[in-house]
Amino acid sequence: MVHPLLFLEFFRNLLAPLHLNEASADAIAYTWLIIVLLLVLSVLATSALKAIPGGLQNFMEVVVGGIENMIVETMGEHGRPYFPLIATLAIFILVSNLTGLIPGFFPPTANINTTAACAVIVFLSTHVVGIKHHGLHYLKHFMGPIAWLAPVMFFIEVIGHLSRPVSLTLRLFGNMNGHELVLMIFFGLAPFLVPLPMMLMGVLVSFIQAFVFMLLAMIYIQGSLEEAH
Repeated sequence: MVHPLLFLEFFRNLLAPLHLNEASADAIAYTWLIIVLLLVLSVLATSALKAIPGGLQNFMEVVVGGIENMIVETMGEHGRPYFPLIATLAIFILVSNLTGLIPGFFPPTANINTTAACAVIVFLSTHVVGIKHHGLHYLKHFMGPIAWLAPVMFFIEVIGHLSRPVSLTLRLFGNMNGHELVLMIFFGLAPFLVPLPMMLMGVLVSFIQAFVFMLLAMIYIQGSLEEAH
């Protein structure tokens, strides 16, 4: 089996002509590494499906089923069509967060470019879903309930919607980058037992941040599906 570090070196060499700074190059390299690993994992989990699952298939069914149940409980049955988008973002962000707990590895979500890309995907998907579901009537979401206040409400709503990708970007980036810096400091001061509690807390932070991002994505898409009043 090819070692992941060889993949990282391969991706870094591909990115060398772009003259990116080291942090951006590492984030892109680790992102592609995670994408490849998730693709391999999905192929292995679905290559020999059984009526009575076991091993990797059983684990992946628990993960996928848990995300699907959460989407249905939050958005209702009409949220099922958006399961691939939300589940993909959730799993990618979670694995990216957990990658930072491996010594010598860097979590892509500790780079603002990665979190901004995920946030923009949610932002665009929200409005594409809204326009597809309501047509031009989707603009009523920005007009408010009182007709003569519509021009003012429109600008307020636009600012509110534009703040969503900013908050999604900064929340995930701030938490993951902050934890990475604290972990590096502890490893520098005491590289043995002292960083262990921080790494355990990092597992909790990784799950919480992935859950929060997924939950907000569901809420935003759910809001675009609702009828404007």
